[in-house]
Amino acid sequence: MPEISIIVPCYNQAQYLDECLQSVLNQTYQDWECIIVDDGSPDNTEKIVEKWIEKDSRLIYIKKENGGVSSARNSGIEKANGKWILPLDGDDKINPLLLELASKEFESNPDIIYCNAEFFGEKSGEVYLEDFNPTTLIFENQLLCTAFYKKEDWKKVGGYDENMHLGYEDWEFWIGLTQLKGDSLNVRKVQYTGLFYRIKKQSRNTEAVQNINNLKLRFYIFEKHKQFYFENLENYKKIALENKRLNRRIEYLEKHLNSKRVQIINKILSIFKF
Repeated sequence: MPEISIIVPCYNQAQYLDECLQSVLNQTYQDWECIIVDDGSPDNTEKIVEKWIEKDSRLIYIKKENGGVSSARNSGIEKANGKWILPLDGDDKINPLLLELASKEFESNPDIIYCNAEFFGEKSGEVYLEDFNPTTLIFENQLLCTAFYKKEDWKKVGGYDENMHLGYEDWEFWIGLTQLKGDSLNVRKVQYTGLFYRIKKQSRNTEAVQNINNLKLRFYIFEKHKQFYFENLENYKKIALENKRLNRRIEYLEKHLNSKRVQIINKILSIFKF
């Protein structure tokens, strides 16, 4: 039984699959399987994958009717034999040391392991990811989909929400996992650029539609996880009030300190008056 199951959902991504799957085979850590889930692609995905599964028996191919990325991920994870799951989109790629470095964290029994990432394609540079914080998670996703978690936790959360065809399904999953674990949540970060996240060119019309969809998805997530939002909004309010109090205290001390400095300087200057 492999320790890690890498799940690669793909739809019309045949042109990127060679790069993605080569990055999996390049891993220095060898105890893995990779399940490629073809989500009903009309392109030549199957032909591309066939040559790869001949190279390595750890590569497994599943073809299904189109159901969206959540459905594809869930189908792959259902078949997975590994204790740990690592989703990897078919147009992205991972660095050779990622699995090895992540595996060193397994003994500390974390719930989530994630890494640094870089953009490539139409955009380059570091992907900015804040340190994971459940309170901040209600406002924005702090993790990319390519992060490690246990298959047993995927089951408990209920998998990826297959109603979320338009995106944010990974954000909703992280919220569900955070709710499940509560205060015991253990998140570890590997200080290594382990993921390359592809950016593809979009038209302005596509961006406009996406912005509208994003608002709808945010509302859907809020409605589904109201209790989590209310609890963490209360925490956020307490933190904001404490920050405000501390800032006022700092302003007071700085003002008081400056006042004392002025008095001392005036006394020194008075010595030199004629």
